[in-house]
Amino acid sequence: MNVHDSGYKRLFSNRTIFRQLIETFIEEDWVSELDFERAERLDKAFVSEHYKETESDLIYKVPFHNSDKVIFLYILIEFQSDVQRFMVLRTLNYITSFYMDYVLSFKGIRQLKLPPLFPIVLYNGEEKWTAPVNIAELIEEYPPLGRHSLNFEHVVIAENEFGKEALVTIRNIVSTLFLAEVHYDLPLLVEQLLALFDEETDKQAISLFLNWFRQLAARGYIQPDDYAQLEHEYRTKEEVTSMLVKALEREREVIRQQGIETGKEIGKEIGKEIGKEIGKEERNRQIVRAMAQKGLALTLIADVTQLSMAEIEHLLTDEVSVADGSTPEHSTINNL
Repeated sequence: MNVHDSGYKRLFSNRTIFRQLIETFIEEDWVSELDFERAERLDKAFVSEHYKETESDLIYKVPFHNSDKVIFLYILIEFQSDVQRFMVLRTLNYITSFYMDYVLSFKGIRQLKLPPLFPIVLYNGEEKWTAPVNIAELIEEYPPLGRHSLNFEHVVIAENEFGKEALVTIRNIVSTLFLAEVHYDLPLLVEQLLALFDEETDKQAISLFLNWFRQLAARGYIQPDDYAQLEHEYRTKEEVTSMLVKALEREREVIRQQGIETGKEIGKEIGKEIGKEIGKEERNRQIVRAMAQKGLALTLIADVTQLSMAEIEHLLTDEVSVADGSTPEHSTINNL
């Protein structure tokens, strides 16, 4: 779990950002019935010995409009460098552990049924998501278990599956977050961020995202010590513009430093290649010289070494000049 993931958790702990994630990217009929104004994020006070809250997951309790019914929404933030084939098993384990704790929390109180819990995996990796989303796909089909088989499925929101144009069209905090992560187009991002600041009524939510972006542009990740800075609230568009300019300046400096380091590495590689060429030339010189000293004709040396006559003459001339200071006219070539 890295600090980048923790920054995501801080973002989606904001009720407005959480709401945009669900309303924009979860295509279920009941989403329109949710009362997000009364949504509550569960903290560790709820859990006991089974389900343990981590830095990569969130659980919200959301009631329905004009009803005492609720649904729990579980978000697992997954930033592994590669796709985890058994992710759905991990999700199922979290959910059954949560239900065990739910039962323990209401011990002594008559509970006829468990509440619905909707599982979401938010995937930020570069690889295309290919892992099964239903646990049945991970279980051998023979013998058929019929009604005794497991049939659990989670929803995967893979950021890299959304194109730039689609995200620009949506234009909310979450879509712009995906845009920044998958399609890092700086001029476009600045335009989107300034427009969002004008349009978003929840200034605390947009400020949180702007500060996350500022940290991302400056470092590529968020230091735990910088979390307090995420809470700074922007009040004017001029302040936002100034912040973005400074953030981009820092990013350019980071890119410049990376370019310097890359240049050094390229220089080392070029040096190695030059060294190889120098070594190859010295080897050829020794071979050609040895063959010439045995009285072999230059045409024969050329056939054996696959070198041109000009290359052979250069090697012999250079060898003689270095060895005794003689000139080409007095070299071994003229004596062959």
